[in-house]
Amino acid sequence: MRVSHFLKDVGGASRVTKARLDAFKNASPALTDKDPIGETARTWHPGPIELAVTDIRSVSPTAKTVRLMRPDGRKLPPFYAGQYIVLDFPIGASVISRPYSISSAPYLARREENPYVEITVRRSKGDGFICDYVNDQLQVGDALTGRMGCGQFYYEPLRDAYHVVALAGGVGITPFASMAAEIAAGHLDMDLTILYGSVSAEDIVLRRQLEALQGEHVHVVHVLSGENPGWTGEKGFLSADLIRKYSAEDTSYFICGPQAMYRYLREELAKLDIPKRRIRFEVFGQARDITAFEGWPAGMKDQVFELTVVRGIHEDRIPARAVESLAVALERAGIRLETGCRSGECGMCRTKVYSGNYFVCPEGDGRRAADKDFNYVHACAAYPLSDMRIRIPIA
Repeated sequence: MRVSHFLKDVGGASRVTKARLDAFKNASPALTDKDPIGETARTWHPGPIELAVTDIRSVSPTAKTVRLMRPDGRKLPPFYAGQYIVLDFPIGASVISRPYSISSAPYLARREENPYVEITVRRSKGDGFICDYVNDQLQVGDALTGRMGCGQFYYEPLRDAYHVVALAGGVGITPFASMAAEIAAGHLDMDLTILYGSVSAEDIVLRRQLEALQGEHVHVVHVLSGENPGWTGEKGFLSADLIRKYSAEDTSYFICGPQAMYRYLREELAKLDIPKRRIRFEVFGQARDITAFEGWPAGMKDQVFELTVVRGIHEDRIPARAVESLAVALERAGIRLETGCRSGECGMCRTKVYSGNYFVCPEGDGRRAADKDFNYVHACAAYPLSDMRIRIPIA
């Protein structure tokens, strides 16, 4: 048996080495600082960037949209419709990080004049410090730092069906508003039907913006669950029957909203026998009530433990409540720890546990198998159940 070009293939390494040596020999002695690959990488992944608040406007009685631009007016890093931005808020002695789905279209961040990005934040019900800070205290001219293009919640034609049914609840409309605006501008080729669940017609977040975007490939269906006299549209919850009504033969389903909605929709989608590859859930942020999850030990709700935090050779001892994540305990103490998704998935807040017991949110345990074996946690999704000793990176 003869193998064609065998000697040519096995001798390839020596030919490459010779070609490189010849290139070095014939190269110009002048130094060059051009790095096209590095420049491309820095364009797509520039790291933290400085941002300025340039506009704040109400988009419902309980929500505001915040516009952010670079102080020098340069274009913003590219991102996909549906991704989020992580913002650092300097508050007192602390720097608190929070992720927010981007509600504006990606093309607006790339335009030549006045490129910008927007987030839409809804006032909390007493358990969202930064949400209330954005709505009540953030002002035009304030400076923030952000990391853009985060998350996997975006349309991918090689994976997703052309027709997408988006199931949104409350401020979970934001990634779909970004998608709708990108479609309407002709920059995203997909057909999007948004089933948007709200309590009342008066408090539909981004209602005017969504109505202006409706067209051939963007369809918005409001579904109201509260008492709304005179409402003639869809009522109730995002049930299996309602989802079936607006689905095509081949449909992908994108879901974004509060945790309670996720639990409900998992059961409703199961009734429709949809392939798992056609269902996408956005990460939902930090658990609002960790005690409601299966496996949470009884009698721990009011416990406060001591958390020993190791950074290099420095140690701090701070209080840590059982019902708040390690990341929140660090923030309260003014100790900097970079976080991203706040849902236990991205791994940015990966932390080594030396000793102590903890509970990991079962719907946000994105750790690798090796991290579980060697006692690492994601601080935003781990809750102390005893005194603990942990190590975090030096900020």
